[in-house]
Amino acid sequence: MARTFEKRRIGQTDLEITTLGLGCASLAGIFSAVPADQARATVSHALDAGLTYVDTAPQYGLGRSEHLVGDVMRTRRHAAVLSTKVGRLLRPVSPASQDKGAWVDPLPFDQVYDYSYDGVMRSFEDSLQRLGVHRVDILYVHDIGAATHGAEANKPLWAQLASGGYRALRELRDSGVIGAIGLGVNEWQVLMDAMALGDWDVFLLAGRYTLLEQTALAPFMTTAAARGSSVVVGGPFNSGILVGGTTFNYAKAPEDIVARVKAIEAVCRQFDVPLPAAALQFPLTHPVVCNVLPGPRSPAELDGILDWWDIDIPVELWTSLAARGLLVPGTPIPGGTA
Repeated sequence: MARTFEKRRIGQTDLEITTLGLGCASLAGIFSAVPADQARATVSHALDAGLTYVDTAPQYGLGRSEHLVGDVMRTRRHAAVLSTKVGRLLRPVSPASQDKGAWVDPLPFDQVYDYSYDGVMRSFEDSLQRLGVHRVDILYVHDIGAATHGAEANKPLWAQLASGGYRALRELRDSGVIGAIGLGVNEWQVLMDAMALGDWDVFLLAGRYTLLEQTALAPFMTTAAARGSSVVVGGPFNSGILVGGTTFNYAKAPEDIVARVKAIEAVCRQFDVPLPAAALQFPLTHPVVCNVLPGPRSPAELDGILDWWDIDIPVELWTSLAARGLLVPGTPIPGGTA
């Protein structure tokens, strides 16, 4: 049954999306397998529930996610704003020699980084073919930055984006082929460099503006607000630590992070609010955030997320977290700032 979700506008574009979306990395089988029928059922379930934003990428399952998402979106393209990413081209390879990374049962391709003008255009066209649709709404530059490539290796890749890739994105957007452009990364620092390069509509930032971590608050979030750009927050559970897991940033959580999570959870218990519910809803207290993007692996996991989404969180929970120094000073919360 479809819920009624608040919608927020993406930057200064005409696109509007629900404040809760569907991230489709997990559906492609990161760390553990997800059956294809289950993945497709999860996308369908999200659309049935009223979510109007679906995000995928060539990297996810090395093409697998785009194929599975496309299987659903081809018959329901009107139902959602769809985003994918550029920066990786997929080249066929024997499964025996393939670098599968963390993907279980990926498609038989290796990824080649290419942020050039031609690379962006080729990536976009390849994604349309894998998805089987004539249009996507948002294109993100995927995983450019020192966190992915290392500082030295990133320099020539950034030069590709600066000298041609950004121009390709602008041409696609300005001609109306796509509706918005942005970057999708795990580090906020490179987004400051991007804003010096040109104008962007939306940034998908994973893990850096969450209930546990607000390192992106300033200068990034404040600058994005001043520039009229929106932020989609991916990884609201910090790769599992905020839903009862033991991993933070895809590694075992250090003791200081575990202690901080316990302190936040203690405040949540005072107000009878599950920690994951607070983690899911927290990013939207910042006005520049237009969407929170979790990545459920099944319709049942999505139902659990929707249950957390429906929980009414009292303002006093946020102010209590702020009073205990568990939010960075200046963090927007209902009724003021931390």
